Amino acid sequence: MISIPELVTFIIYFIFLMAVGLYFYRKTANLEDYLLGGRNMGKWVTALSAQASDMSGWLLMGLPGAVFLFGINQSWIAIGLFIGTVINWILVAPRLRLHTERSGSITLPSFLENRFKDPTGLLRIISSIIILFFFTIYASSGLVAAGRLFESMFAMDYRTAVLIGGLVIVVYTFLGGFLAVCWTDLLQGTLMLLAVIVVPAVAFVSAGGVAGIAGAMAARDISAALIPSGPLPLIAIISTMAWGLGYFGQPHILARFMSISSVKQLPQATTIAVVWVAFSLGFAVIVGLVGIPLFPDLAGPEAETVFIQMIRLVFSPWIGGILLAAILSAIMSTIDSQLLVSSSALTEDIYKRSINREAGERKLMWIGRVSVVVISIVALVLALNPQNTILGLVAYAWGGFGAAFGPVILMALFSRKATWQAALAGMVSGTVVLVLWERLGLGATMYEIVPGFIANYIAIMIVNRLVQQTDETVIKSFDDIAAELRTS
Repeated sequence: MISIPELVTFIIYFIFLMAVGLYFYRKTANLEDYLLGGRNMGKWVTALSAQASDMSGWLLMGLPGAVFLFGINQSWIAIGLFIGTVINWILVAPRLRLHTERSGSITLPSFLENRFKDPTGLLRIISSIIILFFFTIYASSGLVAAGRLFESMFAMDYRTAVLIGGLVIVVYTFLGGFLAVCWTDLLQGTLMLLAVIVVPAVAFVSAGGVAGIAGAMAARDISAALIPSGPLPLIAIISTMAWGLGYFGQPHILARFMSISSVKQLPQATTIAVVWVAFSLGFAVIVGLVGIPLFPDLAGPEAETVFIQMIRLVFSPWIGGILLAAILSAIMSTIDSQLLVSSSALTEDIYKRSINREAGERKLMWIGRVSVVVISIVALVLALNPQNTILGLVAYAWGGFGAAFGPVILMALFSRKATWQAALAGMVSGTVVLVLWERLGLGATMYEIVPGFIANYIAIMIVNRLVQQTDETVIKSFDDIAAELRTS
C-alpha cells in the first residue's frame, strides 16, 4: 500500500534535485566546470561529497544486509574500508591534487598519460575502457538499490522502480554536472549520517536490546564472533578487509581530491571525512544486528531492505519519508558521480583524444551530457534483473577499480622513476587476473581484488626493472611536487 506522506516527501526531494541541476546548468561554462567544478570546491563539500559518493546504497542496504544474514564477522569489511579511507585521504589526496593541477589533467586517464609522458596514448585509452566497463556495473548496483527501495515503499513493479530512479538521476546529472553532484552530495551525506545513527538507536529498544539481539542470533545460528568460523579464518579476514585496497583506484573518489580549491584545505577535509565514515560504517553494522530480532522472515536479496523495514516499523510515515529519502540520497550520490566520471572518460579521454582533438568546450560539454544518457541506458538494462544483489555488483566493480588502478596510482604518486610501460603492464595484469579469478569462481575463497592487486604490483616491479625512466622532465616534475609537499 502506497503511503501518501512518503510519496509527498519523495516528490519534494525530486523537485529539489531538479532545481539544483537547473541552477548549476547556468553556472557550468566549460568542460573543467562540468567535470571538476573548476577545481574550486571547499573542504566540507569535498569531504562529504567524496564519502557520500563512496558509500552509495551499499552503506544503508548492502552492508546491513550482509551483517543481518551472516553476523558480526562481516564487520571486517567496514574495518578495511575505514583504514583505506584514512590512508587515501592522508597519502593520496594532497599528491594527486598537485600532480593533476600541474599537468592540467581533469580526468584520471589524462593524469596517467601526462604523469608518465606516454607517447602511445595506450594508458589513456585502456584506462578509459576499464572505467567504462566497471562503472557501468557499479551504476547498475545503484539502480538495483533504487528498485528495491521503490518496490518496498510503493508496491510498484521492480523494473518500473528501476526506470523511475534512473530517470531522476540522469536528468540532474545531465544538467548540472560536477557542481550539481557535489552540492547535492553535501546534503545527501548529512542526511545519510543522520539516518544511519537515529534509526538503529530508536529501533534498539524494539529489538529487545543486547539480550534480544543475542537471542535472535543464537536462534538463527548467525555468527556472534568477530573471527569468522571455518578452516581458514585468517584468509576470510584478509578477504573482507581487502575492500580497503579498493580506495586507491576509485575514479569517482579521486576526482574529489582533484577538485578541492587548495591543498591547504585537505587536513580539515580529511578530519571531516574520517569522522563521517567512522560513524556511518559503525552504525550501518548496528543496523544489520538490530534487524535480526525484528525481521526473522527476511532472506536472500530481500535482506538488503532491512533498513527500509526498520524505518517503517519504528517511525511515523512523515518522519519515515524523510529518513527513507536518506537511502535514495545514498544511492543517487554515488550513481551521479559514476555517470560523470564515465562521461569524462568518453568525452575527454576517448572522443577528444582519439576522434576530434579540435572539439570546442561547448561541443565537449554536450558530448559529455549525451554520454551520461548512453551509459545510463546500458546500466539500466543490467539492473533490470531482479536477482541481482547490491553487494555482489558493488564488490565486483569496486574490486575491478582497485585491482586495475590501485598500485598504478600509488606508483604514479610515490615512485620517482616509474615508467608508462610499467603502469600499463600493471593495469592490464591486475584487470585480467581479477576478471579470471571471479569467472573461475575463486571469489568464494578470496575476494578477487587481492590477487588482482598483487598481480598489478608484481607486473609494475618487473617492468620497472626492465625499463628505466630516462625522461628528465618527468623526474623533475615529480621532484618539484615532492619538494612543494614537504614545505606546505
